[in-house]
Amino acid sequence: MPIKVMLVIPTLDRSGAEKQLTLLATGLPRDEFEVEVIALTRGGPYADILAQHDIPLTVLQKRQKLDLRALSLLRRIIREHRPDIVHTWLFAANAYGRWAAGKTSPPKVIVSERCVDTWKSRWQLWIDRRQFRRTDHLVGNSQSVAEYYRGLGFPAERMSVIPNGIALPALPTGAERESLKQSLLNELQLPPETRFVAYVGRLAPQKRLRDLIWGFELLRQVVPSLKFVIVGDGPDRFDLEKYSRDMRVDDDILFLGHRDDVSKLWPAFSLFWLASDYEGQSNSVMEAMAAGVPVLVSDIPPNRELVTDNETGRLFPVGTIRDPVTIAKKILDDHELAQRLGTAARTRMERDFGVSNMVAAYAELYRRVSSQTGGGS
Repeated sequence: MPIKVMLVIPTLDRSGAEKQLTLLATGLPRDEFEVEVIALTRGGPYADILAQHDIPLTVLQKRQKLDLRALSLLRRIIREHRPDIVHTWLFAANAYGRWAAGKTSPPKVIVSERCVDTWKSRWQLWIDRRQFRRTDHLVGNSQSVAEYYRGLGFPAERMSVIPNGIALPALPTGAERESLKQSLLNELQLPPETRFVAYVGRLAPQKRLRDLIWGFELLRQVVPSLKFVIVGDGPDRFDLEKYSRDMRVDDDILFLGHRDDVSKLWPAFSLFWLASDYEGQSNSVMEAMAAGVPVLVSDIPPNRELVTDNETGRLFPVGTIRDPVTIAKKILDDHELAQRLGTAARTRMERDFGVSNMVAAYAELYRRVSSQTGGGS
């Protein structure tokens, strides 16, 4: 009999955890695993991919933080479908999934923590700690995440680290790269000498995009024909657009919103940068590295797990402005340096972070946890 796996997540919006869940759900071998997905609040772009792979999806339409109707519905679905494993992703699903699954076994409950969650309030941390006893296994997507939850008291023997998986694109030839860049230039009506520094991801406070906008204002003074492309959306977009206008750099900062063709944009970028206060394991950094784009990222533990300074990219202290500007100029001015960093980054992704590695690691975890007797505590 196949192992029945229920994946529970708040939404299927276009974001990092949702992408990893979709890669996992569509990648698990069908002869061994029977997969279904539950979205607490709404579907989203990844729902279409699940449908294409005939993976059942149920949306509970949760309407508020504490929605007893949604909790009751999730509990009923778990009892009726009788999964061997309930695997939850992100805080809301982790809380609802553990409550709904209860203390009996099966199902076994696996919780995915995706970030060093310094943002959590006291009540959220209290809920996490109270539910440790309902958790058979906790997975962090980086060592930093695992260490954070060990520090909160979760037992190390019931914890694993499974890094994100990255789909490795075929690297374009020189001519293909120029063609892709020209397509973006034509779309944005920019001259051929234009160069791009880019950010791809959610527009949220912890990403410190104001630092990057301020840094770009300095960088464009010393690097001619430079534009800053911001791909993605989020709660800070309106404020960031206003900040760009206030800084009088709005003509050179291009907010492109969500794009389904990011894979075609990477070859046009000369540099990817990220200034985050905290991360779990950045999908955008991994995608840039897989595309061979040199990366310049904040020196926080999760980023250090991906980027070795001056080997597979560059690091700079969180909250600084002049340091990343100085480093960015060096990369943009030195073609050989940029090529060396990009090539080493691509090699790092090929070796350690393929989607098949991630799927195989979860498959092995599911086999092991489903065969265990007894509950989490």
